[in-house]
Amino acid sequence: MRVGLGYDVHKLAEGRELIMGGVKIPYEKGLLGHSDADVVVHAIMDALLGAAALGDIGQHFPDTDPQYEGISSIALLEHVGKLLEENNYVIENIDAVIIAQRPKMMPHIPQMRENVAAALGIEMGQVSIKATTEEGLGFTGSGEGISAQAICLLLPLMDLVANDVMVSGPGCAGCSGCNR
Repeated sequence: MRVGLGYDVHKLAEGRELIMGGVKIPYEKGLLGHSDADVVVHAIMDALLGAAALGDIGQHFPDTDPQYEGISSIALLEHVGKLLEENNYVIENIDAVIIAQRPKMMPHIPQMRENVAAALGIEMGQVSIKATTEEGLGFTGSGEGISAQAICLLLPLMDLVANDVMVSGPGCAGCSGCNR
């Protein structure tokens, strides 16, 4: 099994839409960035890429490349999902947290989870997204920006195949050779 950790932060700015988990959230400010600046999806992508040792989002989607200007982070997440599949990884689960004083994220979290799961071709039950404040402390607490953290567990496909052979292979029913 492989564990990955991701983190992202963007500054809040006027004149931008606030997109979180692929959901447009009504708010007077949005996140400043080259893409749609969806911090929770960015953190998830970095966690997934890190667990698979495939670099980071800056390597795959540089902010100097005009093709990614204003792009949906959900579209980028779909690409990351394909990279994982090409490299024979299966997503076991994703756990993410959004850190923002405002706006309230709770009403939008079910749709965020659904969007992430759909983009990766996994079940919604494999995706956890939560939100918290920092009680008015720091740049997120003062409303200057929003950050997100994510962790994931990947399973190399070869591990799943090996376990399947061990569990259901010849001699497993009462063989006493593997203590299962």
